[in-house]
Amino acid sequence: MAIFYDTHAHLDYPDYAKDLTEVIARAQAAGIAKTISIGTDLESSARAIKLAERFACIFAAVGWHPSNAHEAPDDIREPLRKLVQHPKVVAIGETGLDYHHLPGGKTDRVADDDARYKQRQAEIFRQHLEIAAEAGLNCVIHQRNAFDDTLAQLKSFAGKVRGVFHCFSETPERMRRVLELGSLVSFTGIVTFKNGQNVRDTLAVTPLDKFMLETDCPYLAPVPYRGKRCEPAYVQEISEVVARVKGCSLEELSDVTCKTAKEFFANLGAG
Repeated sequence: MAIFYDTHAHLDYPDYAKDLTEVIARAQAAGIAKTISIGTDLESSARAIKLAERFACIFAAVGWHPSNAHEAPDDIREPLRKLVQHPKVVAIGETGLDYHHLPGGKTDRVADDDARYKQRQAEIFRQHLEIAAEAGLNCVIHQRNAFDDTLAQLKSFAGKVRGVFHCFSETPERMRRVLELGSLVSFTGIVTFKNGQNVRDTLAVTPLDKFMLETDCPYLAPVPYRGKRCEPAYVQEISEVVARVKGCSLEELSDVTCKTAKEFFANLGAG
C-alpha cells in the first residue's frame, strides 16, 4: 500500500469529538501515516498540540485564521513563541489573508471598515511570518480573493520563510508565482470534483516535487464522499486522482509528496 500524509486537517473541531479514535484508525488503515492538525486560533492551536501528544501520527501547526483576525490579540507573537516550543509543532498557520467576506458589504458598515479589516489581517499575518522566521519554521498559507496581497507580504520574507498555499485552486500562472518564491502549493479533494477541471489543469502542470496533498477536513470530502464529513483517510481517493492526472504511479506519488512534506515541515520526518 502506498503511504501518504494529510498535510492539512482540523481534527480539533467538534466534528470529530465522538469518534476521533476511529477516524485515526481508518486513516492508518488507508495508508495515511501522518496528519497535521492545523490551528485556527490560540485555543484551537493548543488543542492541536494536545492531539499530537495523544497520537504519534498527528503533528500540529499553530496560528490564527485570517477570517477571525479582528478577534486576535493585538500582538500574537508571544503566545506563538510559547506554542512553537513544543517538539511536535511543525509549522506556523494557518495564516494569511481572506477578503471573501469583507464587512463593507453589510448595511450597517461603512467603506472604511474594509480597509481596517484588511489592515488588521495584514498585521496579524506579518506577526506570524516574523515568528516563523524567528523559529525557523515555514507557514501554512490561507488566501481567498487576496492572492496578490498575500504573495507580496510573503515575498518580503523570501529566503527566511517558505509557505504552502493550501487548498490551491488558482491558475497555472499563479502557481508558478508561488513556486518562484520557493514556496509550495497543496491540493484537496476538489481535484476529484466534476467541476474541478480548473484545479486539475493547474495540478497537471505543477512539478511533481512542488506540491503536497491534504483534505482540509472536515471540509471538501472527495468523490465519492462529497457532501459528507471529510477525514484524513480520504487522502487515498485524492491520491488516486492526482496520480492519474500526473501520469505517475501511486508509489512514485507517495515517495515524492512525502519527501516534499518532510522537507517543508519541521520534525515531520522524525519517528
